[in-house]
Amino acid sequence: MALPFEYLFPAIRGIQAGHEYYVSMCPVRLIPRLFSFDDEEIPAEMRSQRVLNKQRVPEITRYIIDNPKDYVFSAITVSVNANVAFESLAGEDIGQIKIPMDARFVINDGQHRRAAFEQALKENPDLGDETIAVVFFLDLGLRRSQQMFTDLNRYASRPDASLNILYDSRDKKAILSKEVVKRVPIFNKLTDAERSNLPVRSSKLFTLSAIYSATHHLLVNHRDADLEEKINLGARFWDAVSQNILDWHQVLAKEVSAGEIRREYVHSHGVTLSGIGGAGAALISIYPDGDWPELLRGLRKIDWLRSNRDWEGRIMVAGRLSKSTTSINFMTAYVKKALGLPLTAEEEKLERVYVLAGR
Repeated sequence: MALPFEYLFPAIRGIQAGHEYYVSMCPVRLIPRLFSFDDEEIPAEMRSQRVLNKQRVPEITRYIIDNPKDYVFSAITVSVNANVAFESLAGEDIGQIKIPMDARFVINDGQHRRAAFEQALKENPDLGDETIAVVFFLDLGLRRSQQMFTDLNRYASRPDASLNILYDSRDKKAILSKEVVKRVPIFNKLTDAERSNLPVRSSKLFTLSAIYSATHHLLVNHRDADLEEKINLGARFWDAVSQNILDWHQVLAKEVSAGEIRREYVHSHGVTLSGIGGAGAALISIYPDGDWPELLRGLRKIDWLRSNRDWEGRIMVAGRLSKSTTSINFMTAYVKKALGLPLTAEEEKLERVYVLAGR
């Protein structure tokens, strides 16, 4: 009788919900060969996983290639549709698992990591000798695999955008925005670095994610500048802006609460900051020698009250602030007009649409 051909994985055995599962380490070079994900042409009700989002794969691949010494990934979770034999080698739950070579592996969690490794290996074959943790569950049928996907993602929660920026020491835009916050006194005292949505009673006016986005709009024409130059320019601009929005200083002096300012005015919200940043990009482009701060006094002419009818249809929809790209473009054009700056053809078109709408 011929011996069966089998995969052998070193493994630790565990029990979850009364079922055995196994944790192992797998060389990266074997990940694309062993583990598949369902074909996107299979009807959704017959799959055990969502369709691969191919737009995410290049970004993850680039992350691996650009950070060969410090990339980090969590375990890939896999279902196996075969009888798995566990052999204890060193202690009751430490040993190896034997899986028939005709077994089918289905990724329940980690399909984008798998696809990214497949692409990364083409650029850097040395990655193949590294390992990633794999959790093996016994496949009890399609229904079980579908339920596993649901359960694994049921309580998944993406970290807050501000917290992601706070903890990111690799992204230059994150480093830039954090340093700008430190160097601008009003931001340093009144920015929440952990939350992107401020509670009603928060003592902060701004969020780190909003400043991150606004500074990106500000420095759109300075992508090739070195980091310190961008930090200095960003800090100088936002400090000059703060000198012309006096309500912010009232909060700093505790003359009025941050909650009241956020409730009654629009100037501390993300869409407004990004619009000011966009206008600032044009201002600095027109006055590259640095004699632009005085022109920011035009910000004092703007009625920042939320009740200002100019906001409805531009940055507000049915009385609620909008974070859309169009709203940011509307605010950029509005601020540019207040500063006496020329509008682009696209901005002129936006304003004509606004007027024709009878706003």
